[in-house]
Amino acid sequence: MLHLQSESQARWLRQVDENLPEILIDHAHCEHKAAATAMSLFGSYVDSRELTREMTVIVQEELEHFHMVLDLLERRGIPFRKLRPGDYGRRLNQLIRPHEPDRAVDRLLIAGLIEARSCERFKLLRDHVADAELRDFYGSLFESEARHHTTYVRLARLFQDHDLVRNRLEELSSAEAAIIAEGNPLPRMHS
Repeated sequence: MLHLQSESQARWLRQVDENLPEILIDHAHCEHKAAATAMSLFGSYVDSRELTREMTVIVQEELEHFHMVLDLLERRGIPFRKLRPGDYGRRLNQLIRPHEPDRAVDRLLIAGLIEARSCERFKLLRDHVADAELRDFYGSLFESEARHHTTYVRLARLFQDHDLVRNRLEELSSAEAAIIAEGNPLPRMHS
């Protein structure tokens, strides 16, 4: 369902155990970036009624999640602050082809893969952390991330036929798996 070609490695859970406050801060940044991505797609493809309708829903949900993470940080006495970003999103976005409709397909599929990886990571957090509040919190986000992934993949089919989208999704998913396998020394949601 999620079109991921790899599972997160134990290395990432060690980063979580050793740097949970920083992971939580990065999660807030990820929700902000997800909302910004949906707004950017809305602006780029405003002539697609279906896409703009779906993007407004995703923007609202991502901003709601952003505020939920901010509230979680506040309850834990963790100040929200800027973080040096990891390179996961940047590396994925470098794979976007420059010309339409390929560009639209790639932007949507990459957004979908990021949502899929978030979904997988939220499930891991739900099952890994001992903290009951965090288990419940990440369990509550799992379903919406999976739905966002499915929405992005479906919307890519507005721009190219099913087989072309499926093949490109496989290519991008393979690249995403390689990026995740390399990892990142920064403790991030997608390191």
